[in-house]
Amino acid sequence: MRERTRLDSAISGCREIERELEDTVELIELAEAEGDGAMVDEGVQVLEKLAARAREKEIESLLSGEADASDCYIEIHSGAGGTESQDWAEMLLRMYLRWADRRGFKTEIIHYSPGEEAGIKSATILVRGENAYGWAKTESGVHRLVRISPYDSSARRHTSFASVWVYPVVDENIEVTIEDKDLKIDTYRSSGAGGQHVNTTDSAVRITHIPTGIVVACQNERSQHKNRATAMKMLKARLYERELQKKEEEAAAAHAQKSDIGWGHQIRSYVLQPYQMVKDLRTGIESSQPDKVLDGDLDPFLAAALAARIHGENAVATAAAVAGEERGRGRDG
Repeated sequence: MRERTRLDSAISGCREIERELEDTVELIELAEAEGDGAMVDEGVQVLEKLAARAREKEIESLLSGEADASDCYIEIHSGAGGTESQDWAEMLLRMYLRWADRRGFKTEIIHYSPGEEAGIKSATILVRGENAYGWAKTESGVHRLVRISPYDSSARRHTSFASVWVYPVVDENIEVTIEDKDLKIDTYRSSGAGGQHVNTTDSAVRITHIPTGIVVACQNERSQHKNRATAMKMLKARLYERELQKKEEEAAAAHAQKSDIGWGHQIRSYVLQPYQMVKDLRTGIESSQPDKVLDGDLDPFLAAALAARIHGENAVATAAAVAGEERGRGRDG
């Protein structure tokens, strides 16, 4: 039923654009025949909006992977550098929460480990929504920040790193076998600055999958059993995503389109000083408005990375053009 609903929505959306296109073209032709310039201008504006909707549908058509329609987890970990990197990790957490809100996705913080002075050591959020994993999956990798540090009394420029990992929520119909002997389960006391993160019992759970070294943690619930169940779901999702990644790499190698940029490598730079720019190192997409990007305006970068990942380097130029139009409309607005 979910698949049918998704297909019905996609088909009806395209047909609606076709109908509106035909009606608008007829309206413009009639207005030109009558010499009504205002009506022609109004029709052109409608065409521009239809073109933007068509581009969005084109991008959505790329979300046809095995797990693209699924909800997803987004893990964020600070890199070496103490407070600087921990603050950067918290900025990324806010960015993804704002991005999800812009797209109408629901979010839930599953794991939250605060830094000693500021920021976070790590966090995991659950993102629920149609095609959540499909949109977010290209964000996995290392994100680099360059800025004048607010924690440096000498106002020197600092470079900070944080890693992001995105993996899909496993559908109940998908079986992932995990042997008990392959698991190391630790319990600990949840920590936090206050509010929902306060806990006075050893209810938080950390599970290590020994063969792969994958580690997941959950401290969202006060019940250890609930946290363990959620952590197991996250572990199954990580293992499933690992298999999906292997399949994609095999397919890419078969088509001679495998990129040198692998998982865990730097994918994007955010420069706040001495100039302002966000640049995706895989696609070349740039933005001179880092404040907007850090406020959740990620779609141009996601669309370009998604197109390049599916269609190879030939799609990057088209995606860059679309992203440029999106940024242009933002400046005009």
